[in-house]
Amino acid sequence: MKPTIALIGLSYRTAPLGVRERMGCTVNGLSFARWQADGRFPDLRELVILSTCNRVEAYAAFANGMTVSPTLRLDLLSELTGVETAVFADYTYSLTDQAAASHLLRVAAGLESLALGESQILGQVTDAYMTAVSAKTIGPLLTELFRSAIRAGKRARNETGISHNSMSVSSLAIAQAQKPLGDLSARHCLIVGLGEMGQLALKQLRARKVQNITLINRSSRRATDLAQKHGLTARPWEELSAALAEADVVISATGAPHAVITADMVATAVAQRPDRPLILLDIAVPRDIDPAAARIPGVHLTDADQLQGDLDKALAARRREIPKVERIIKEELAALTAQWRILSVKPVIVNMRQKAEQIRQQEMERILHHLGDIDPQTRQQLQFFSRSLVNKLLHEPTIRLKDKASQDEAGVYTAVLSDLFGLEEGVSN
Repeated sequence: MKPTIALIGLSYRTAPLGVRERMGCTVNGLSFARWQADGRFPDLRELVILSTCNRVEAYAAFANGMTVSPTLRLDLLSELTGVETAVFADYTYSLTDQAAASHLLRVAAGLESLALGESQILGQVTDAYMTAVSAKTIGPLLTELFRSAIRAGKRARNETGISHNSMSVSSLAIAQAQKPLGDLSARHCLIVGLGEMGQLALKQLRARKVQNITLINRSSRRATDLAQKHGLTARPWEELSAALAEADVVISATGAPHAVITADMVATAVAQRPDRPLILLDIAVPRDIDPAAARIPGVHLTDADQLQGDLDKALAARRREIPKVERIIKEELAALTAQWRILSVKPVIVNMRQKAEQIRQQEMERILHHLGDIDPQTRQQLQFFSRSLVNKLLHEPTIRLKDKASQDEAGVYTAVLSDLFGLEEGVSN
């Protein structure tokens, strides 16, 4: 019999944000011994939790031959999150063994992300693995699984274009600003509107080491709070015209139903800094910036329609890479399966070697008793000889059994070995 690997999770595809926000959890502080003692999850052997804003997934390895019921999986996720099963049961998905492994490899490679091919998830998978290592909740089965997933994710990004081309309106807008200005780190950037899009633009600018950023929002409190958090400048809405004159790049992302930056405002701003171009990035729908501003000399205006066209092209380019990524996943999944099969015969190998060692020690005691008083060097040589003999006799069977296991031919061989050597059965991993 082989161990069971089970996955239960929910993601942006299956659960609303309100449910996902309640489900965050970690393996830090978990005690398998306590769980086993009180009878809740006595057969649980390994556990890794992948918890992000877009998904919460628990990967668990159970004892050999264990049948993991849907109820048990729901109970496990409830225990981990502290949320009653009725809250999330209808939003979950559940997979086992090969299907669970395939899913994780796809996640790490970016095929299951909200933005196809996004890079952040690979770091999150790696963090989940390292957290489990630190918490000592991971063992050989999930170690092989997560190492394979991390390897697949790295290969997907290094060997294909799945992560090439910007895949958000904000990042595409900033890329437009970099065309005429180059490096933005020393430029003065203004963000108008601090909803989801505006805050994402702020994150993108910070990632590019831009320090001189001014924030303006109709609700000055939000602008002030974000400015204090990041060490930036906040200005009141009434100073928008003055802020335009100071900025090199303006990103506008309000939810206003009409333009908030008029052509006259832009013309006035440009007149105060005639030697510097002004980059206007309108990522709002409907538009925040009067299209007539594009006709003003020195102004470069990009709107959401143009960016959406670029986004569609980028997405199409990434989609063309999916077959290449899936080939990588298939290769890594085959290698993982072979490693899991080798692990499945480990108990037989351990039992075989333990029995051989027991026989060796018994025979050594017998021969030493007959030899009587011998010098320590001779005793040491006899010990070395007997160990070497056992190791060499078992070396070939061990290698062949692992080889047969990797080819999914271990069943008959383990049964024969167990029968021939009189080994105990049912040893768990």
